[in-house]
Amino acid sequence: MAQSGPRRHGDVEMMDLDSIPLFMRDLPGDDSGTSVAYEALQSLVYEGTPDDSIKAACQPVALGSSDQAKNFKEQGNDYFKGKKFREAVGFYTQGIDVKPEDPVLKEALLLNRALCNLELKNFGSVLRDTSTTLSFNPKSSKAHYRAACALESLGRYAEALDVCVRCLAFDPKNASILTQRQKVLQLKQAADRVEAEVAERLRKEAQEKRVMNACFQSLSLVVINTGSPNPHEGWAPHFDPNFSGFRTSATPVLFPVFLQYPQYSTSDLITSFDPSATFAHHLSTMFPPTRSMPISPSATSPIHPAAPLWDKTGEYTSGNLSVYATTSRNRLLKIGKRMTLRDACDAAARVPPGSEKDGLELRDASLNFSVVPKGEWEKTWVEEFKAKQASGALG
Repeated sequence: MAQSGPRRHGDVEMMDLDSIPLFMRDLPGDDSGTSVAYEALQSLVYEGTPDDSIKAACQPVALGSSDQAKNFKEQGNDYFKGKKFREAVGFYTQGIDVKPEDPVLKEALLLNRALCNLELKNFGSVLRDTSTTLSFNPKSSKAHYRAACALESLGRYAEALDVCVRCLAFDPKNASILTQRQKVLQLKQAADRVEAEVAERLRKEAQEKRVMNACFQSLSLVVINTGSPNPHEGWAPHFDPNFSGFRTSATPVLFPVFLQYPQYSTSDLITSFDPSATFAHHLSTMFPPTRSMPISPSATSPIHPAAPLWDKTGEYTSGNLSVYATTSRNRLLKIGKRMTLRDACDAAARVPPGSEKDGLELRDASLNFSVVPKGEWEKTWVEEFKAKQASGALG
């Protein structure tokens, strides 16, 4: 019989482990003393492994919507305290999006977001959030206050005042609302005054425009606006500044009149020509009464004006000048110096029966007349005008 040798250390360890149920490689017999431990081990098979139990214990607990919303609200508050309003809006929005069931929490999120949007000047967003709040809590004083602030910033003072009044109906001692109501009331009163002033100014302008157009029609003027740059921009037909009171058809209208001197390609502007004034009156204040050579403006007579410097021959004296007007239909009219501006307008509008209407042109807000010295130059100029008229060159 073979003798068994001494057991090695490793064999002893393995045999010892075989006696421990958790490390058994073979099932024990029925008479094994380890049956109780073995039964305990078997129960683990049906209850799950230790790893499964650990994993189950480590699974995160799902938060309710209100808990999530509170977390977002707290994060939004932290950003708000740091004046990071856009970031705060983002967190409040996330809190609203989880749809918390607590109405108080929902209201806080909406009104906090509204407050941030007030700072960001997103007034439309403020009104949406305050409106949503008031839909489920019509007595929210904060919602009323923030809505009133947004409406005030939008210049909608009447609506802002209405919101304050509604809030004071159930919260009459709210200091913020009382202060806001007073502020909005003052702003509304100031805006109403400005609005009334603007309305009155527009009414006067409309009335003056009607009177001005009536004056143009009474003078048979043909109004033409070319849109071209006006070197004398700012001058236009205007009411006599010495006439006070309400504008009517009897109110004097003064016209800017260009006197053009084709001989020297220059002109003068009479800024306020009264239709009742004669051409002789204006010419006598612009030209000397007798023929003279040009002199320095500093040597002007205290009684009579000096000859213009561009008058090389001294022909331009008040008694040696002829005035002409061109009508809308290119008719050339000689205007007597004793004629008034109204007389000139009436002469231009006078046409044979059956002819097209005619009149002087009010071109780019001014009237135009040509002034030439009597004599050969006048005769030549008139003949050239008629030749152009016959050829159609006048347009």
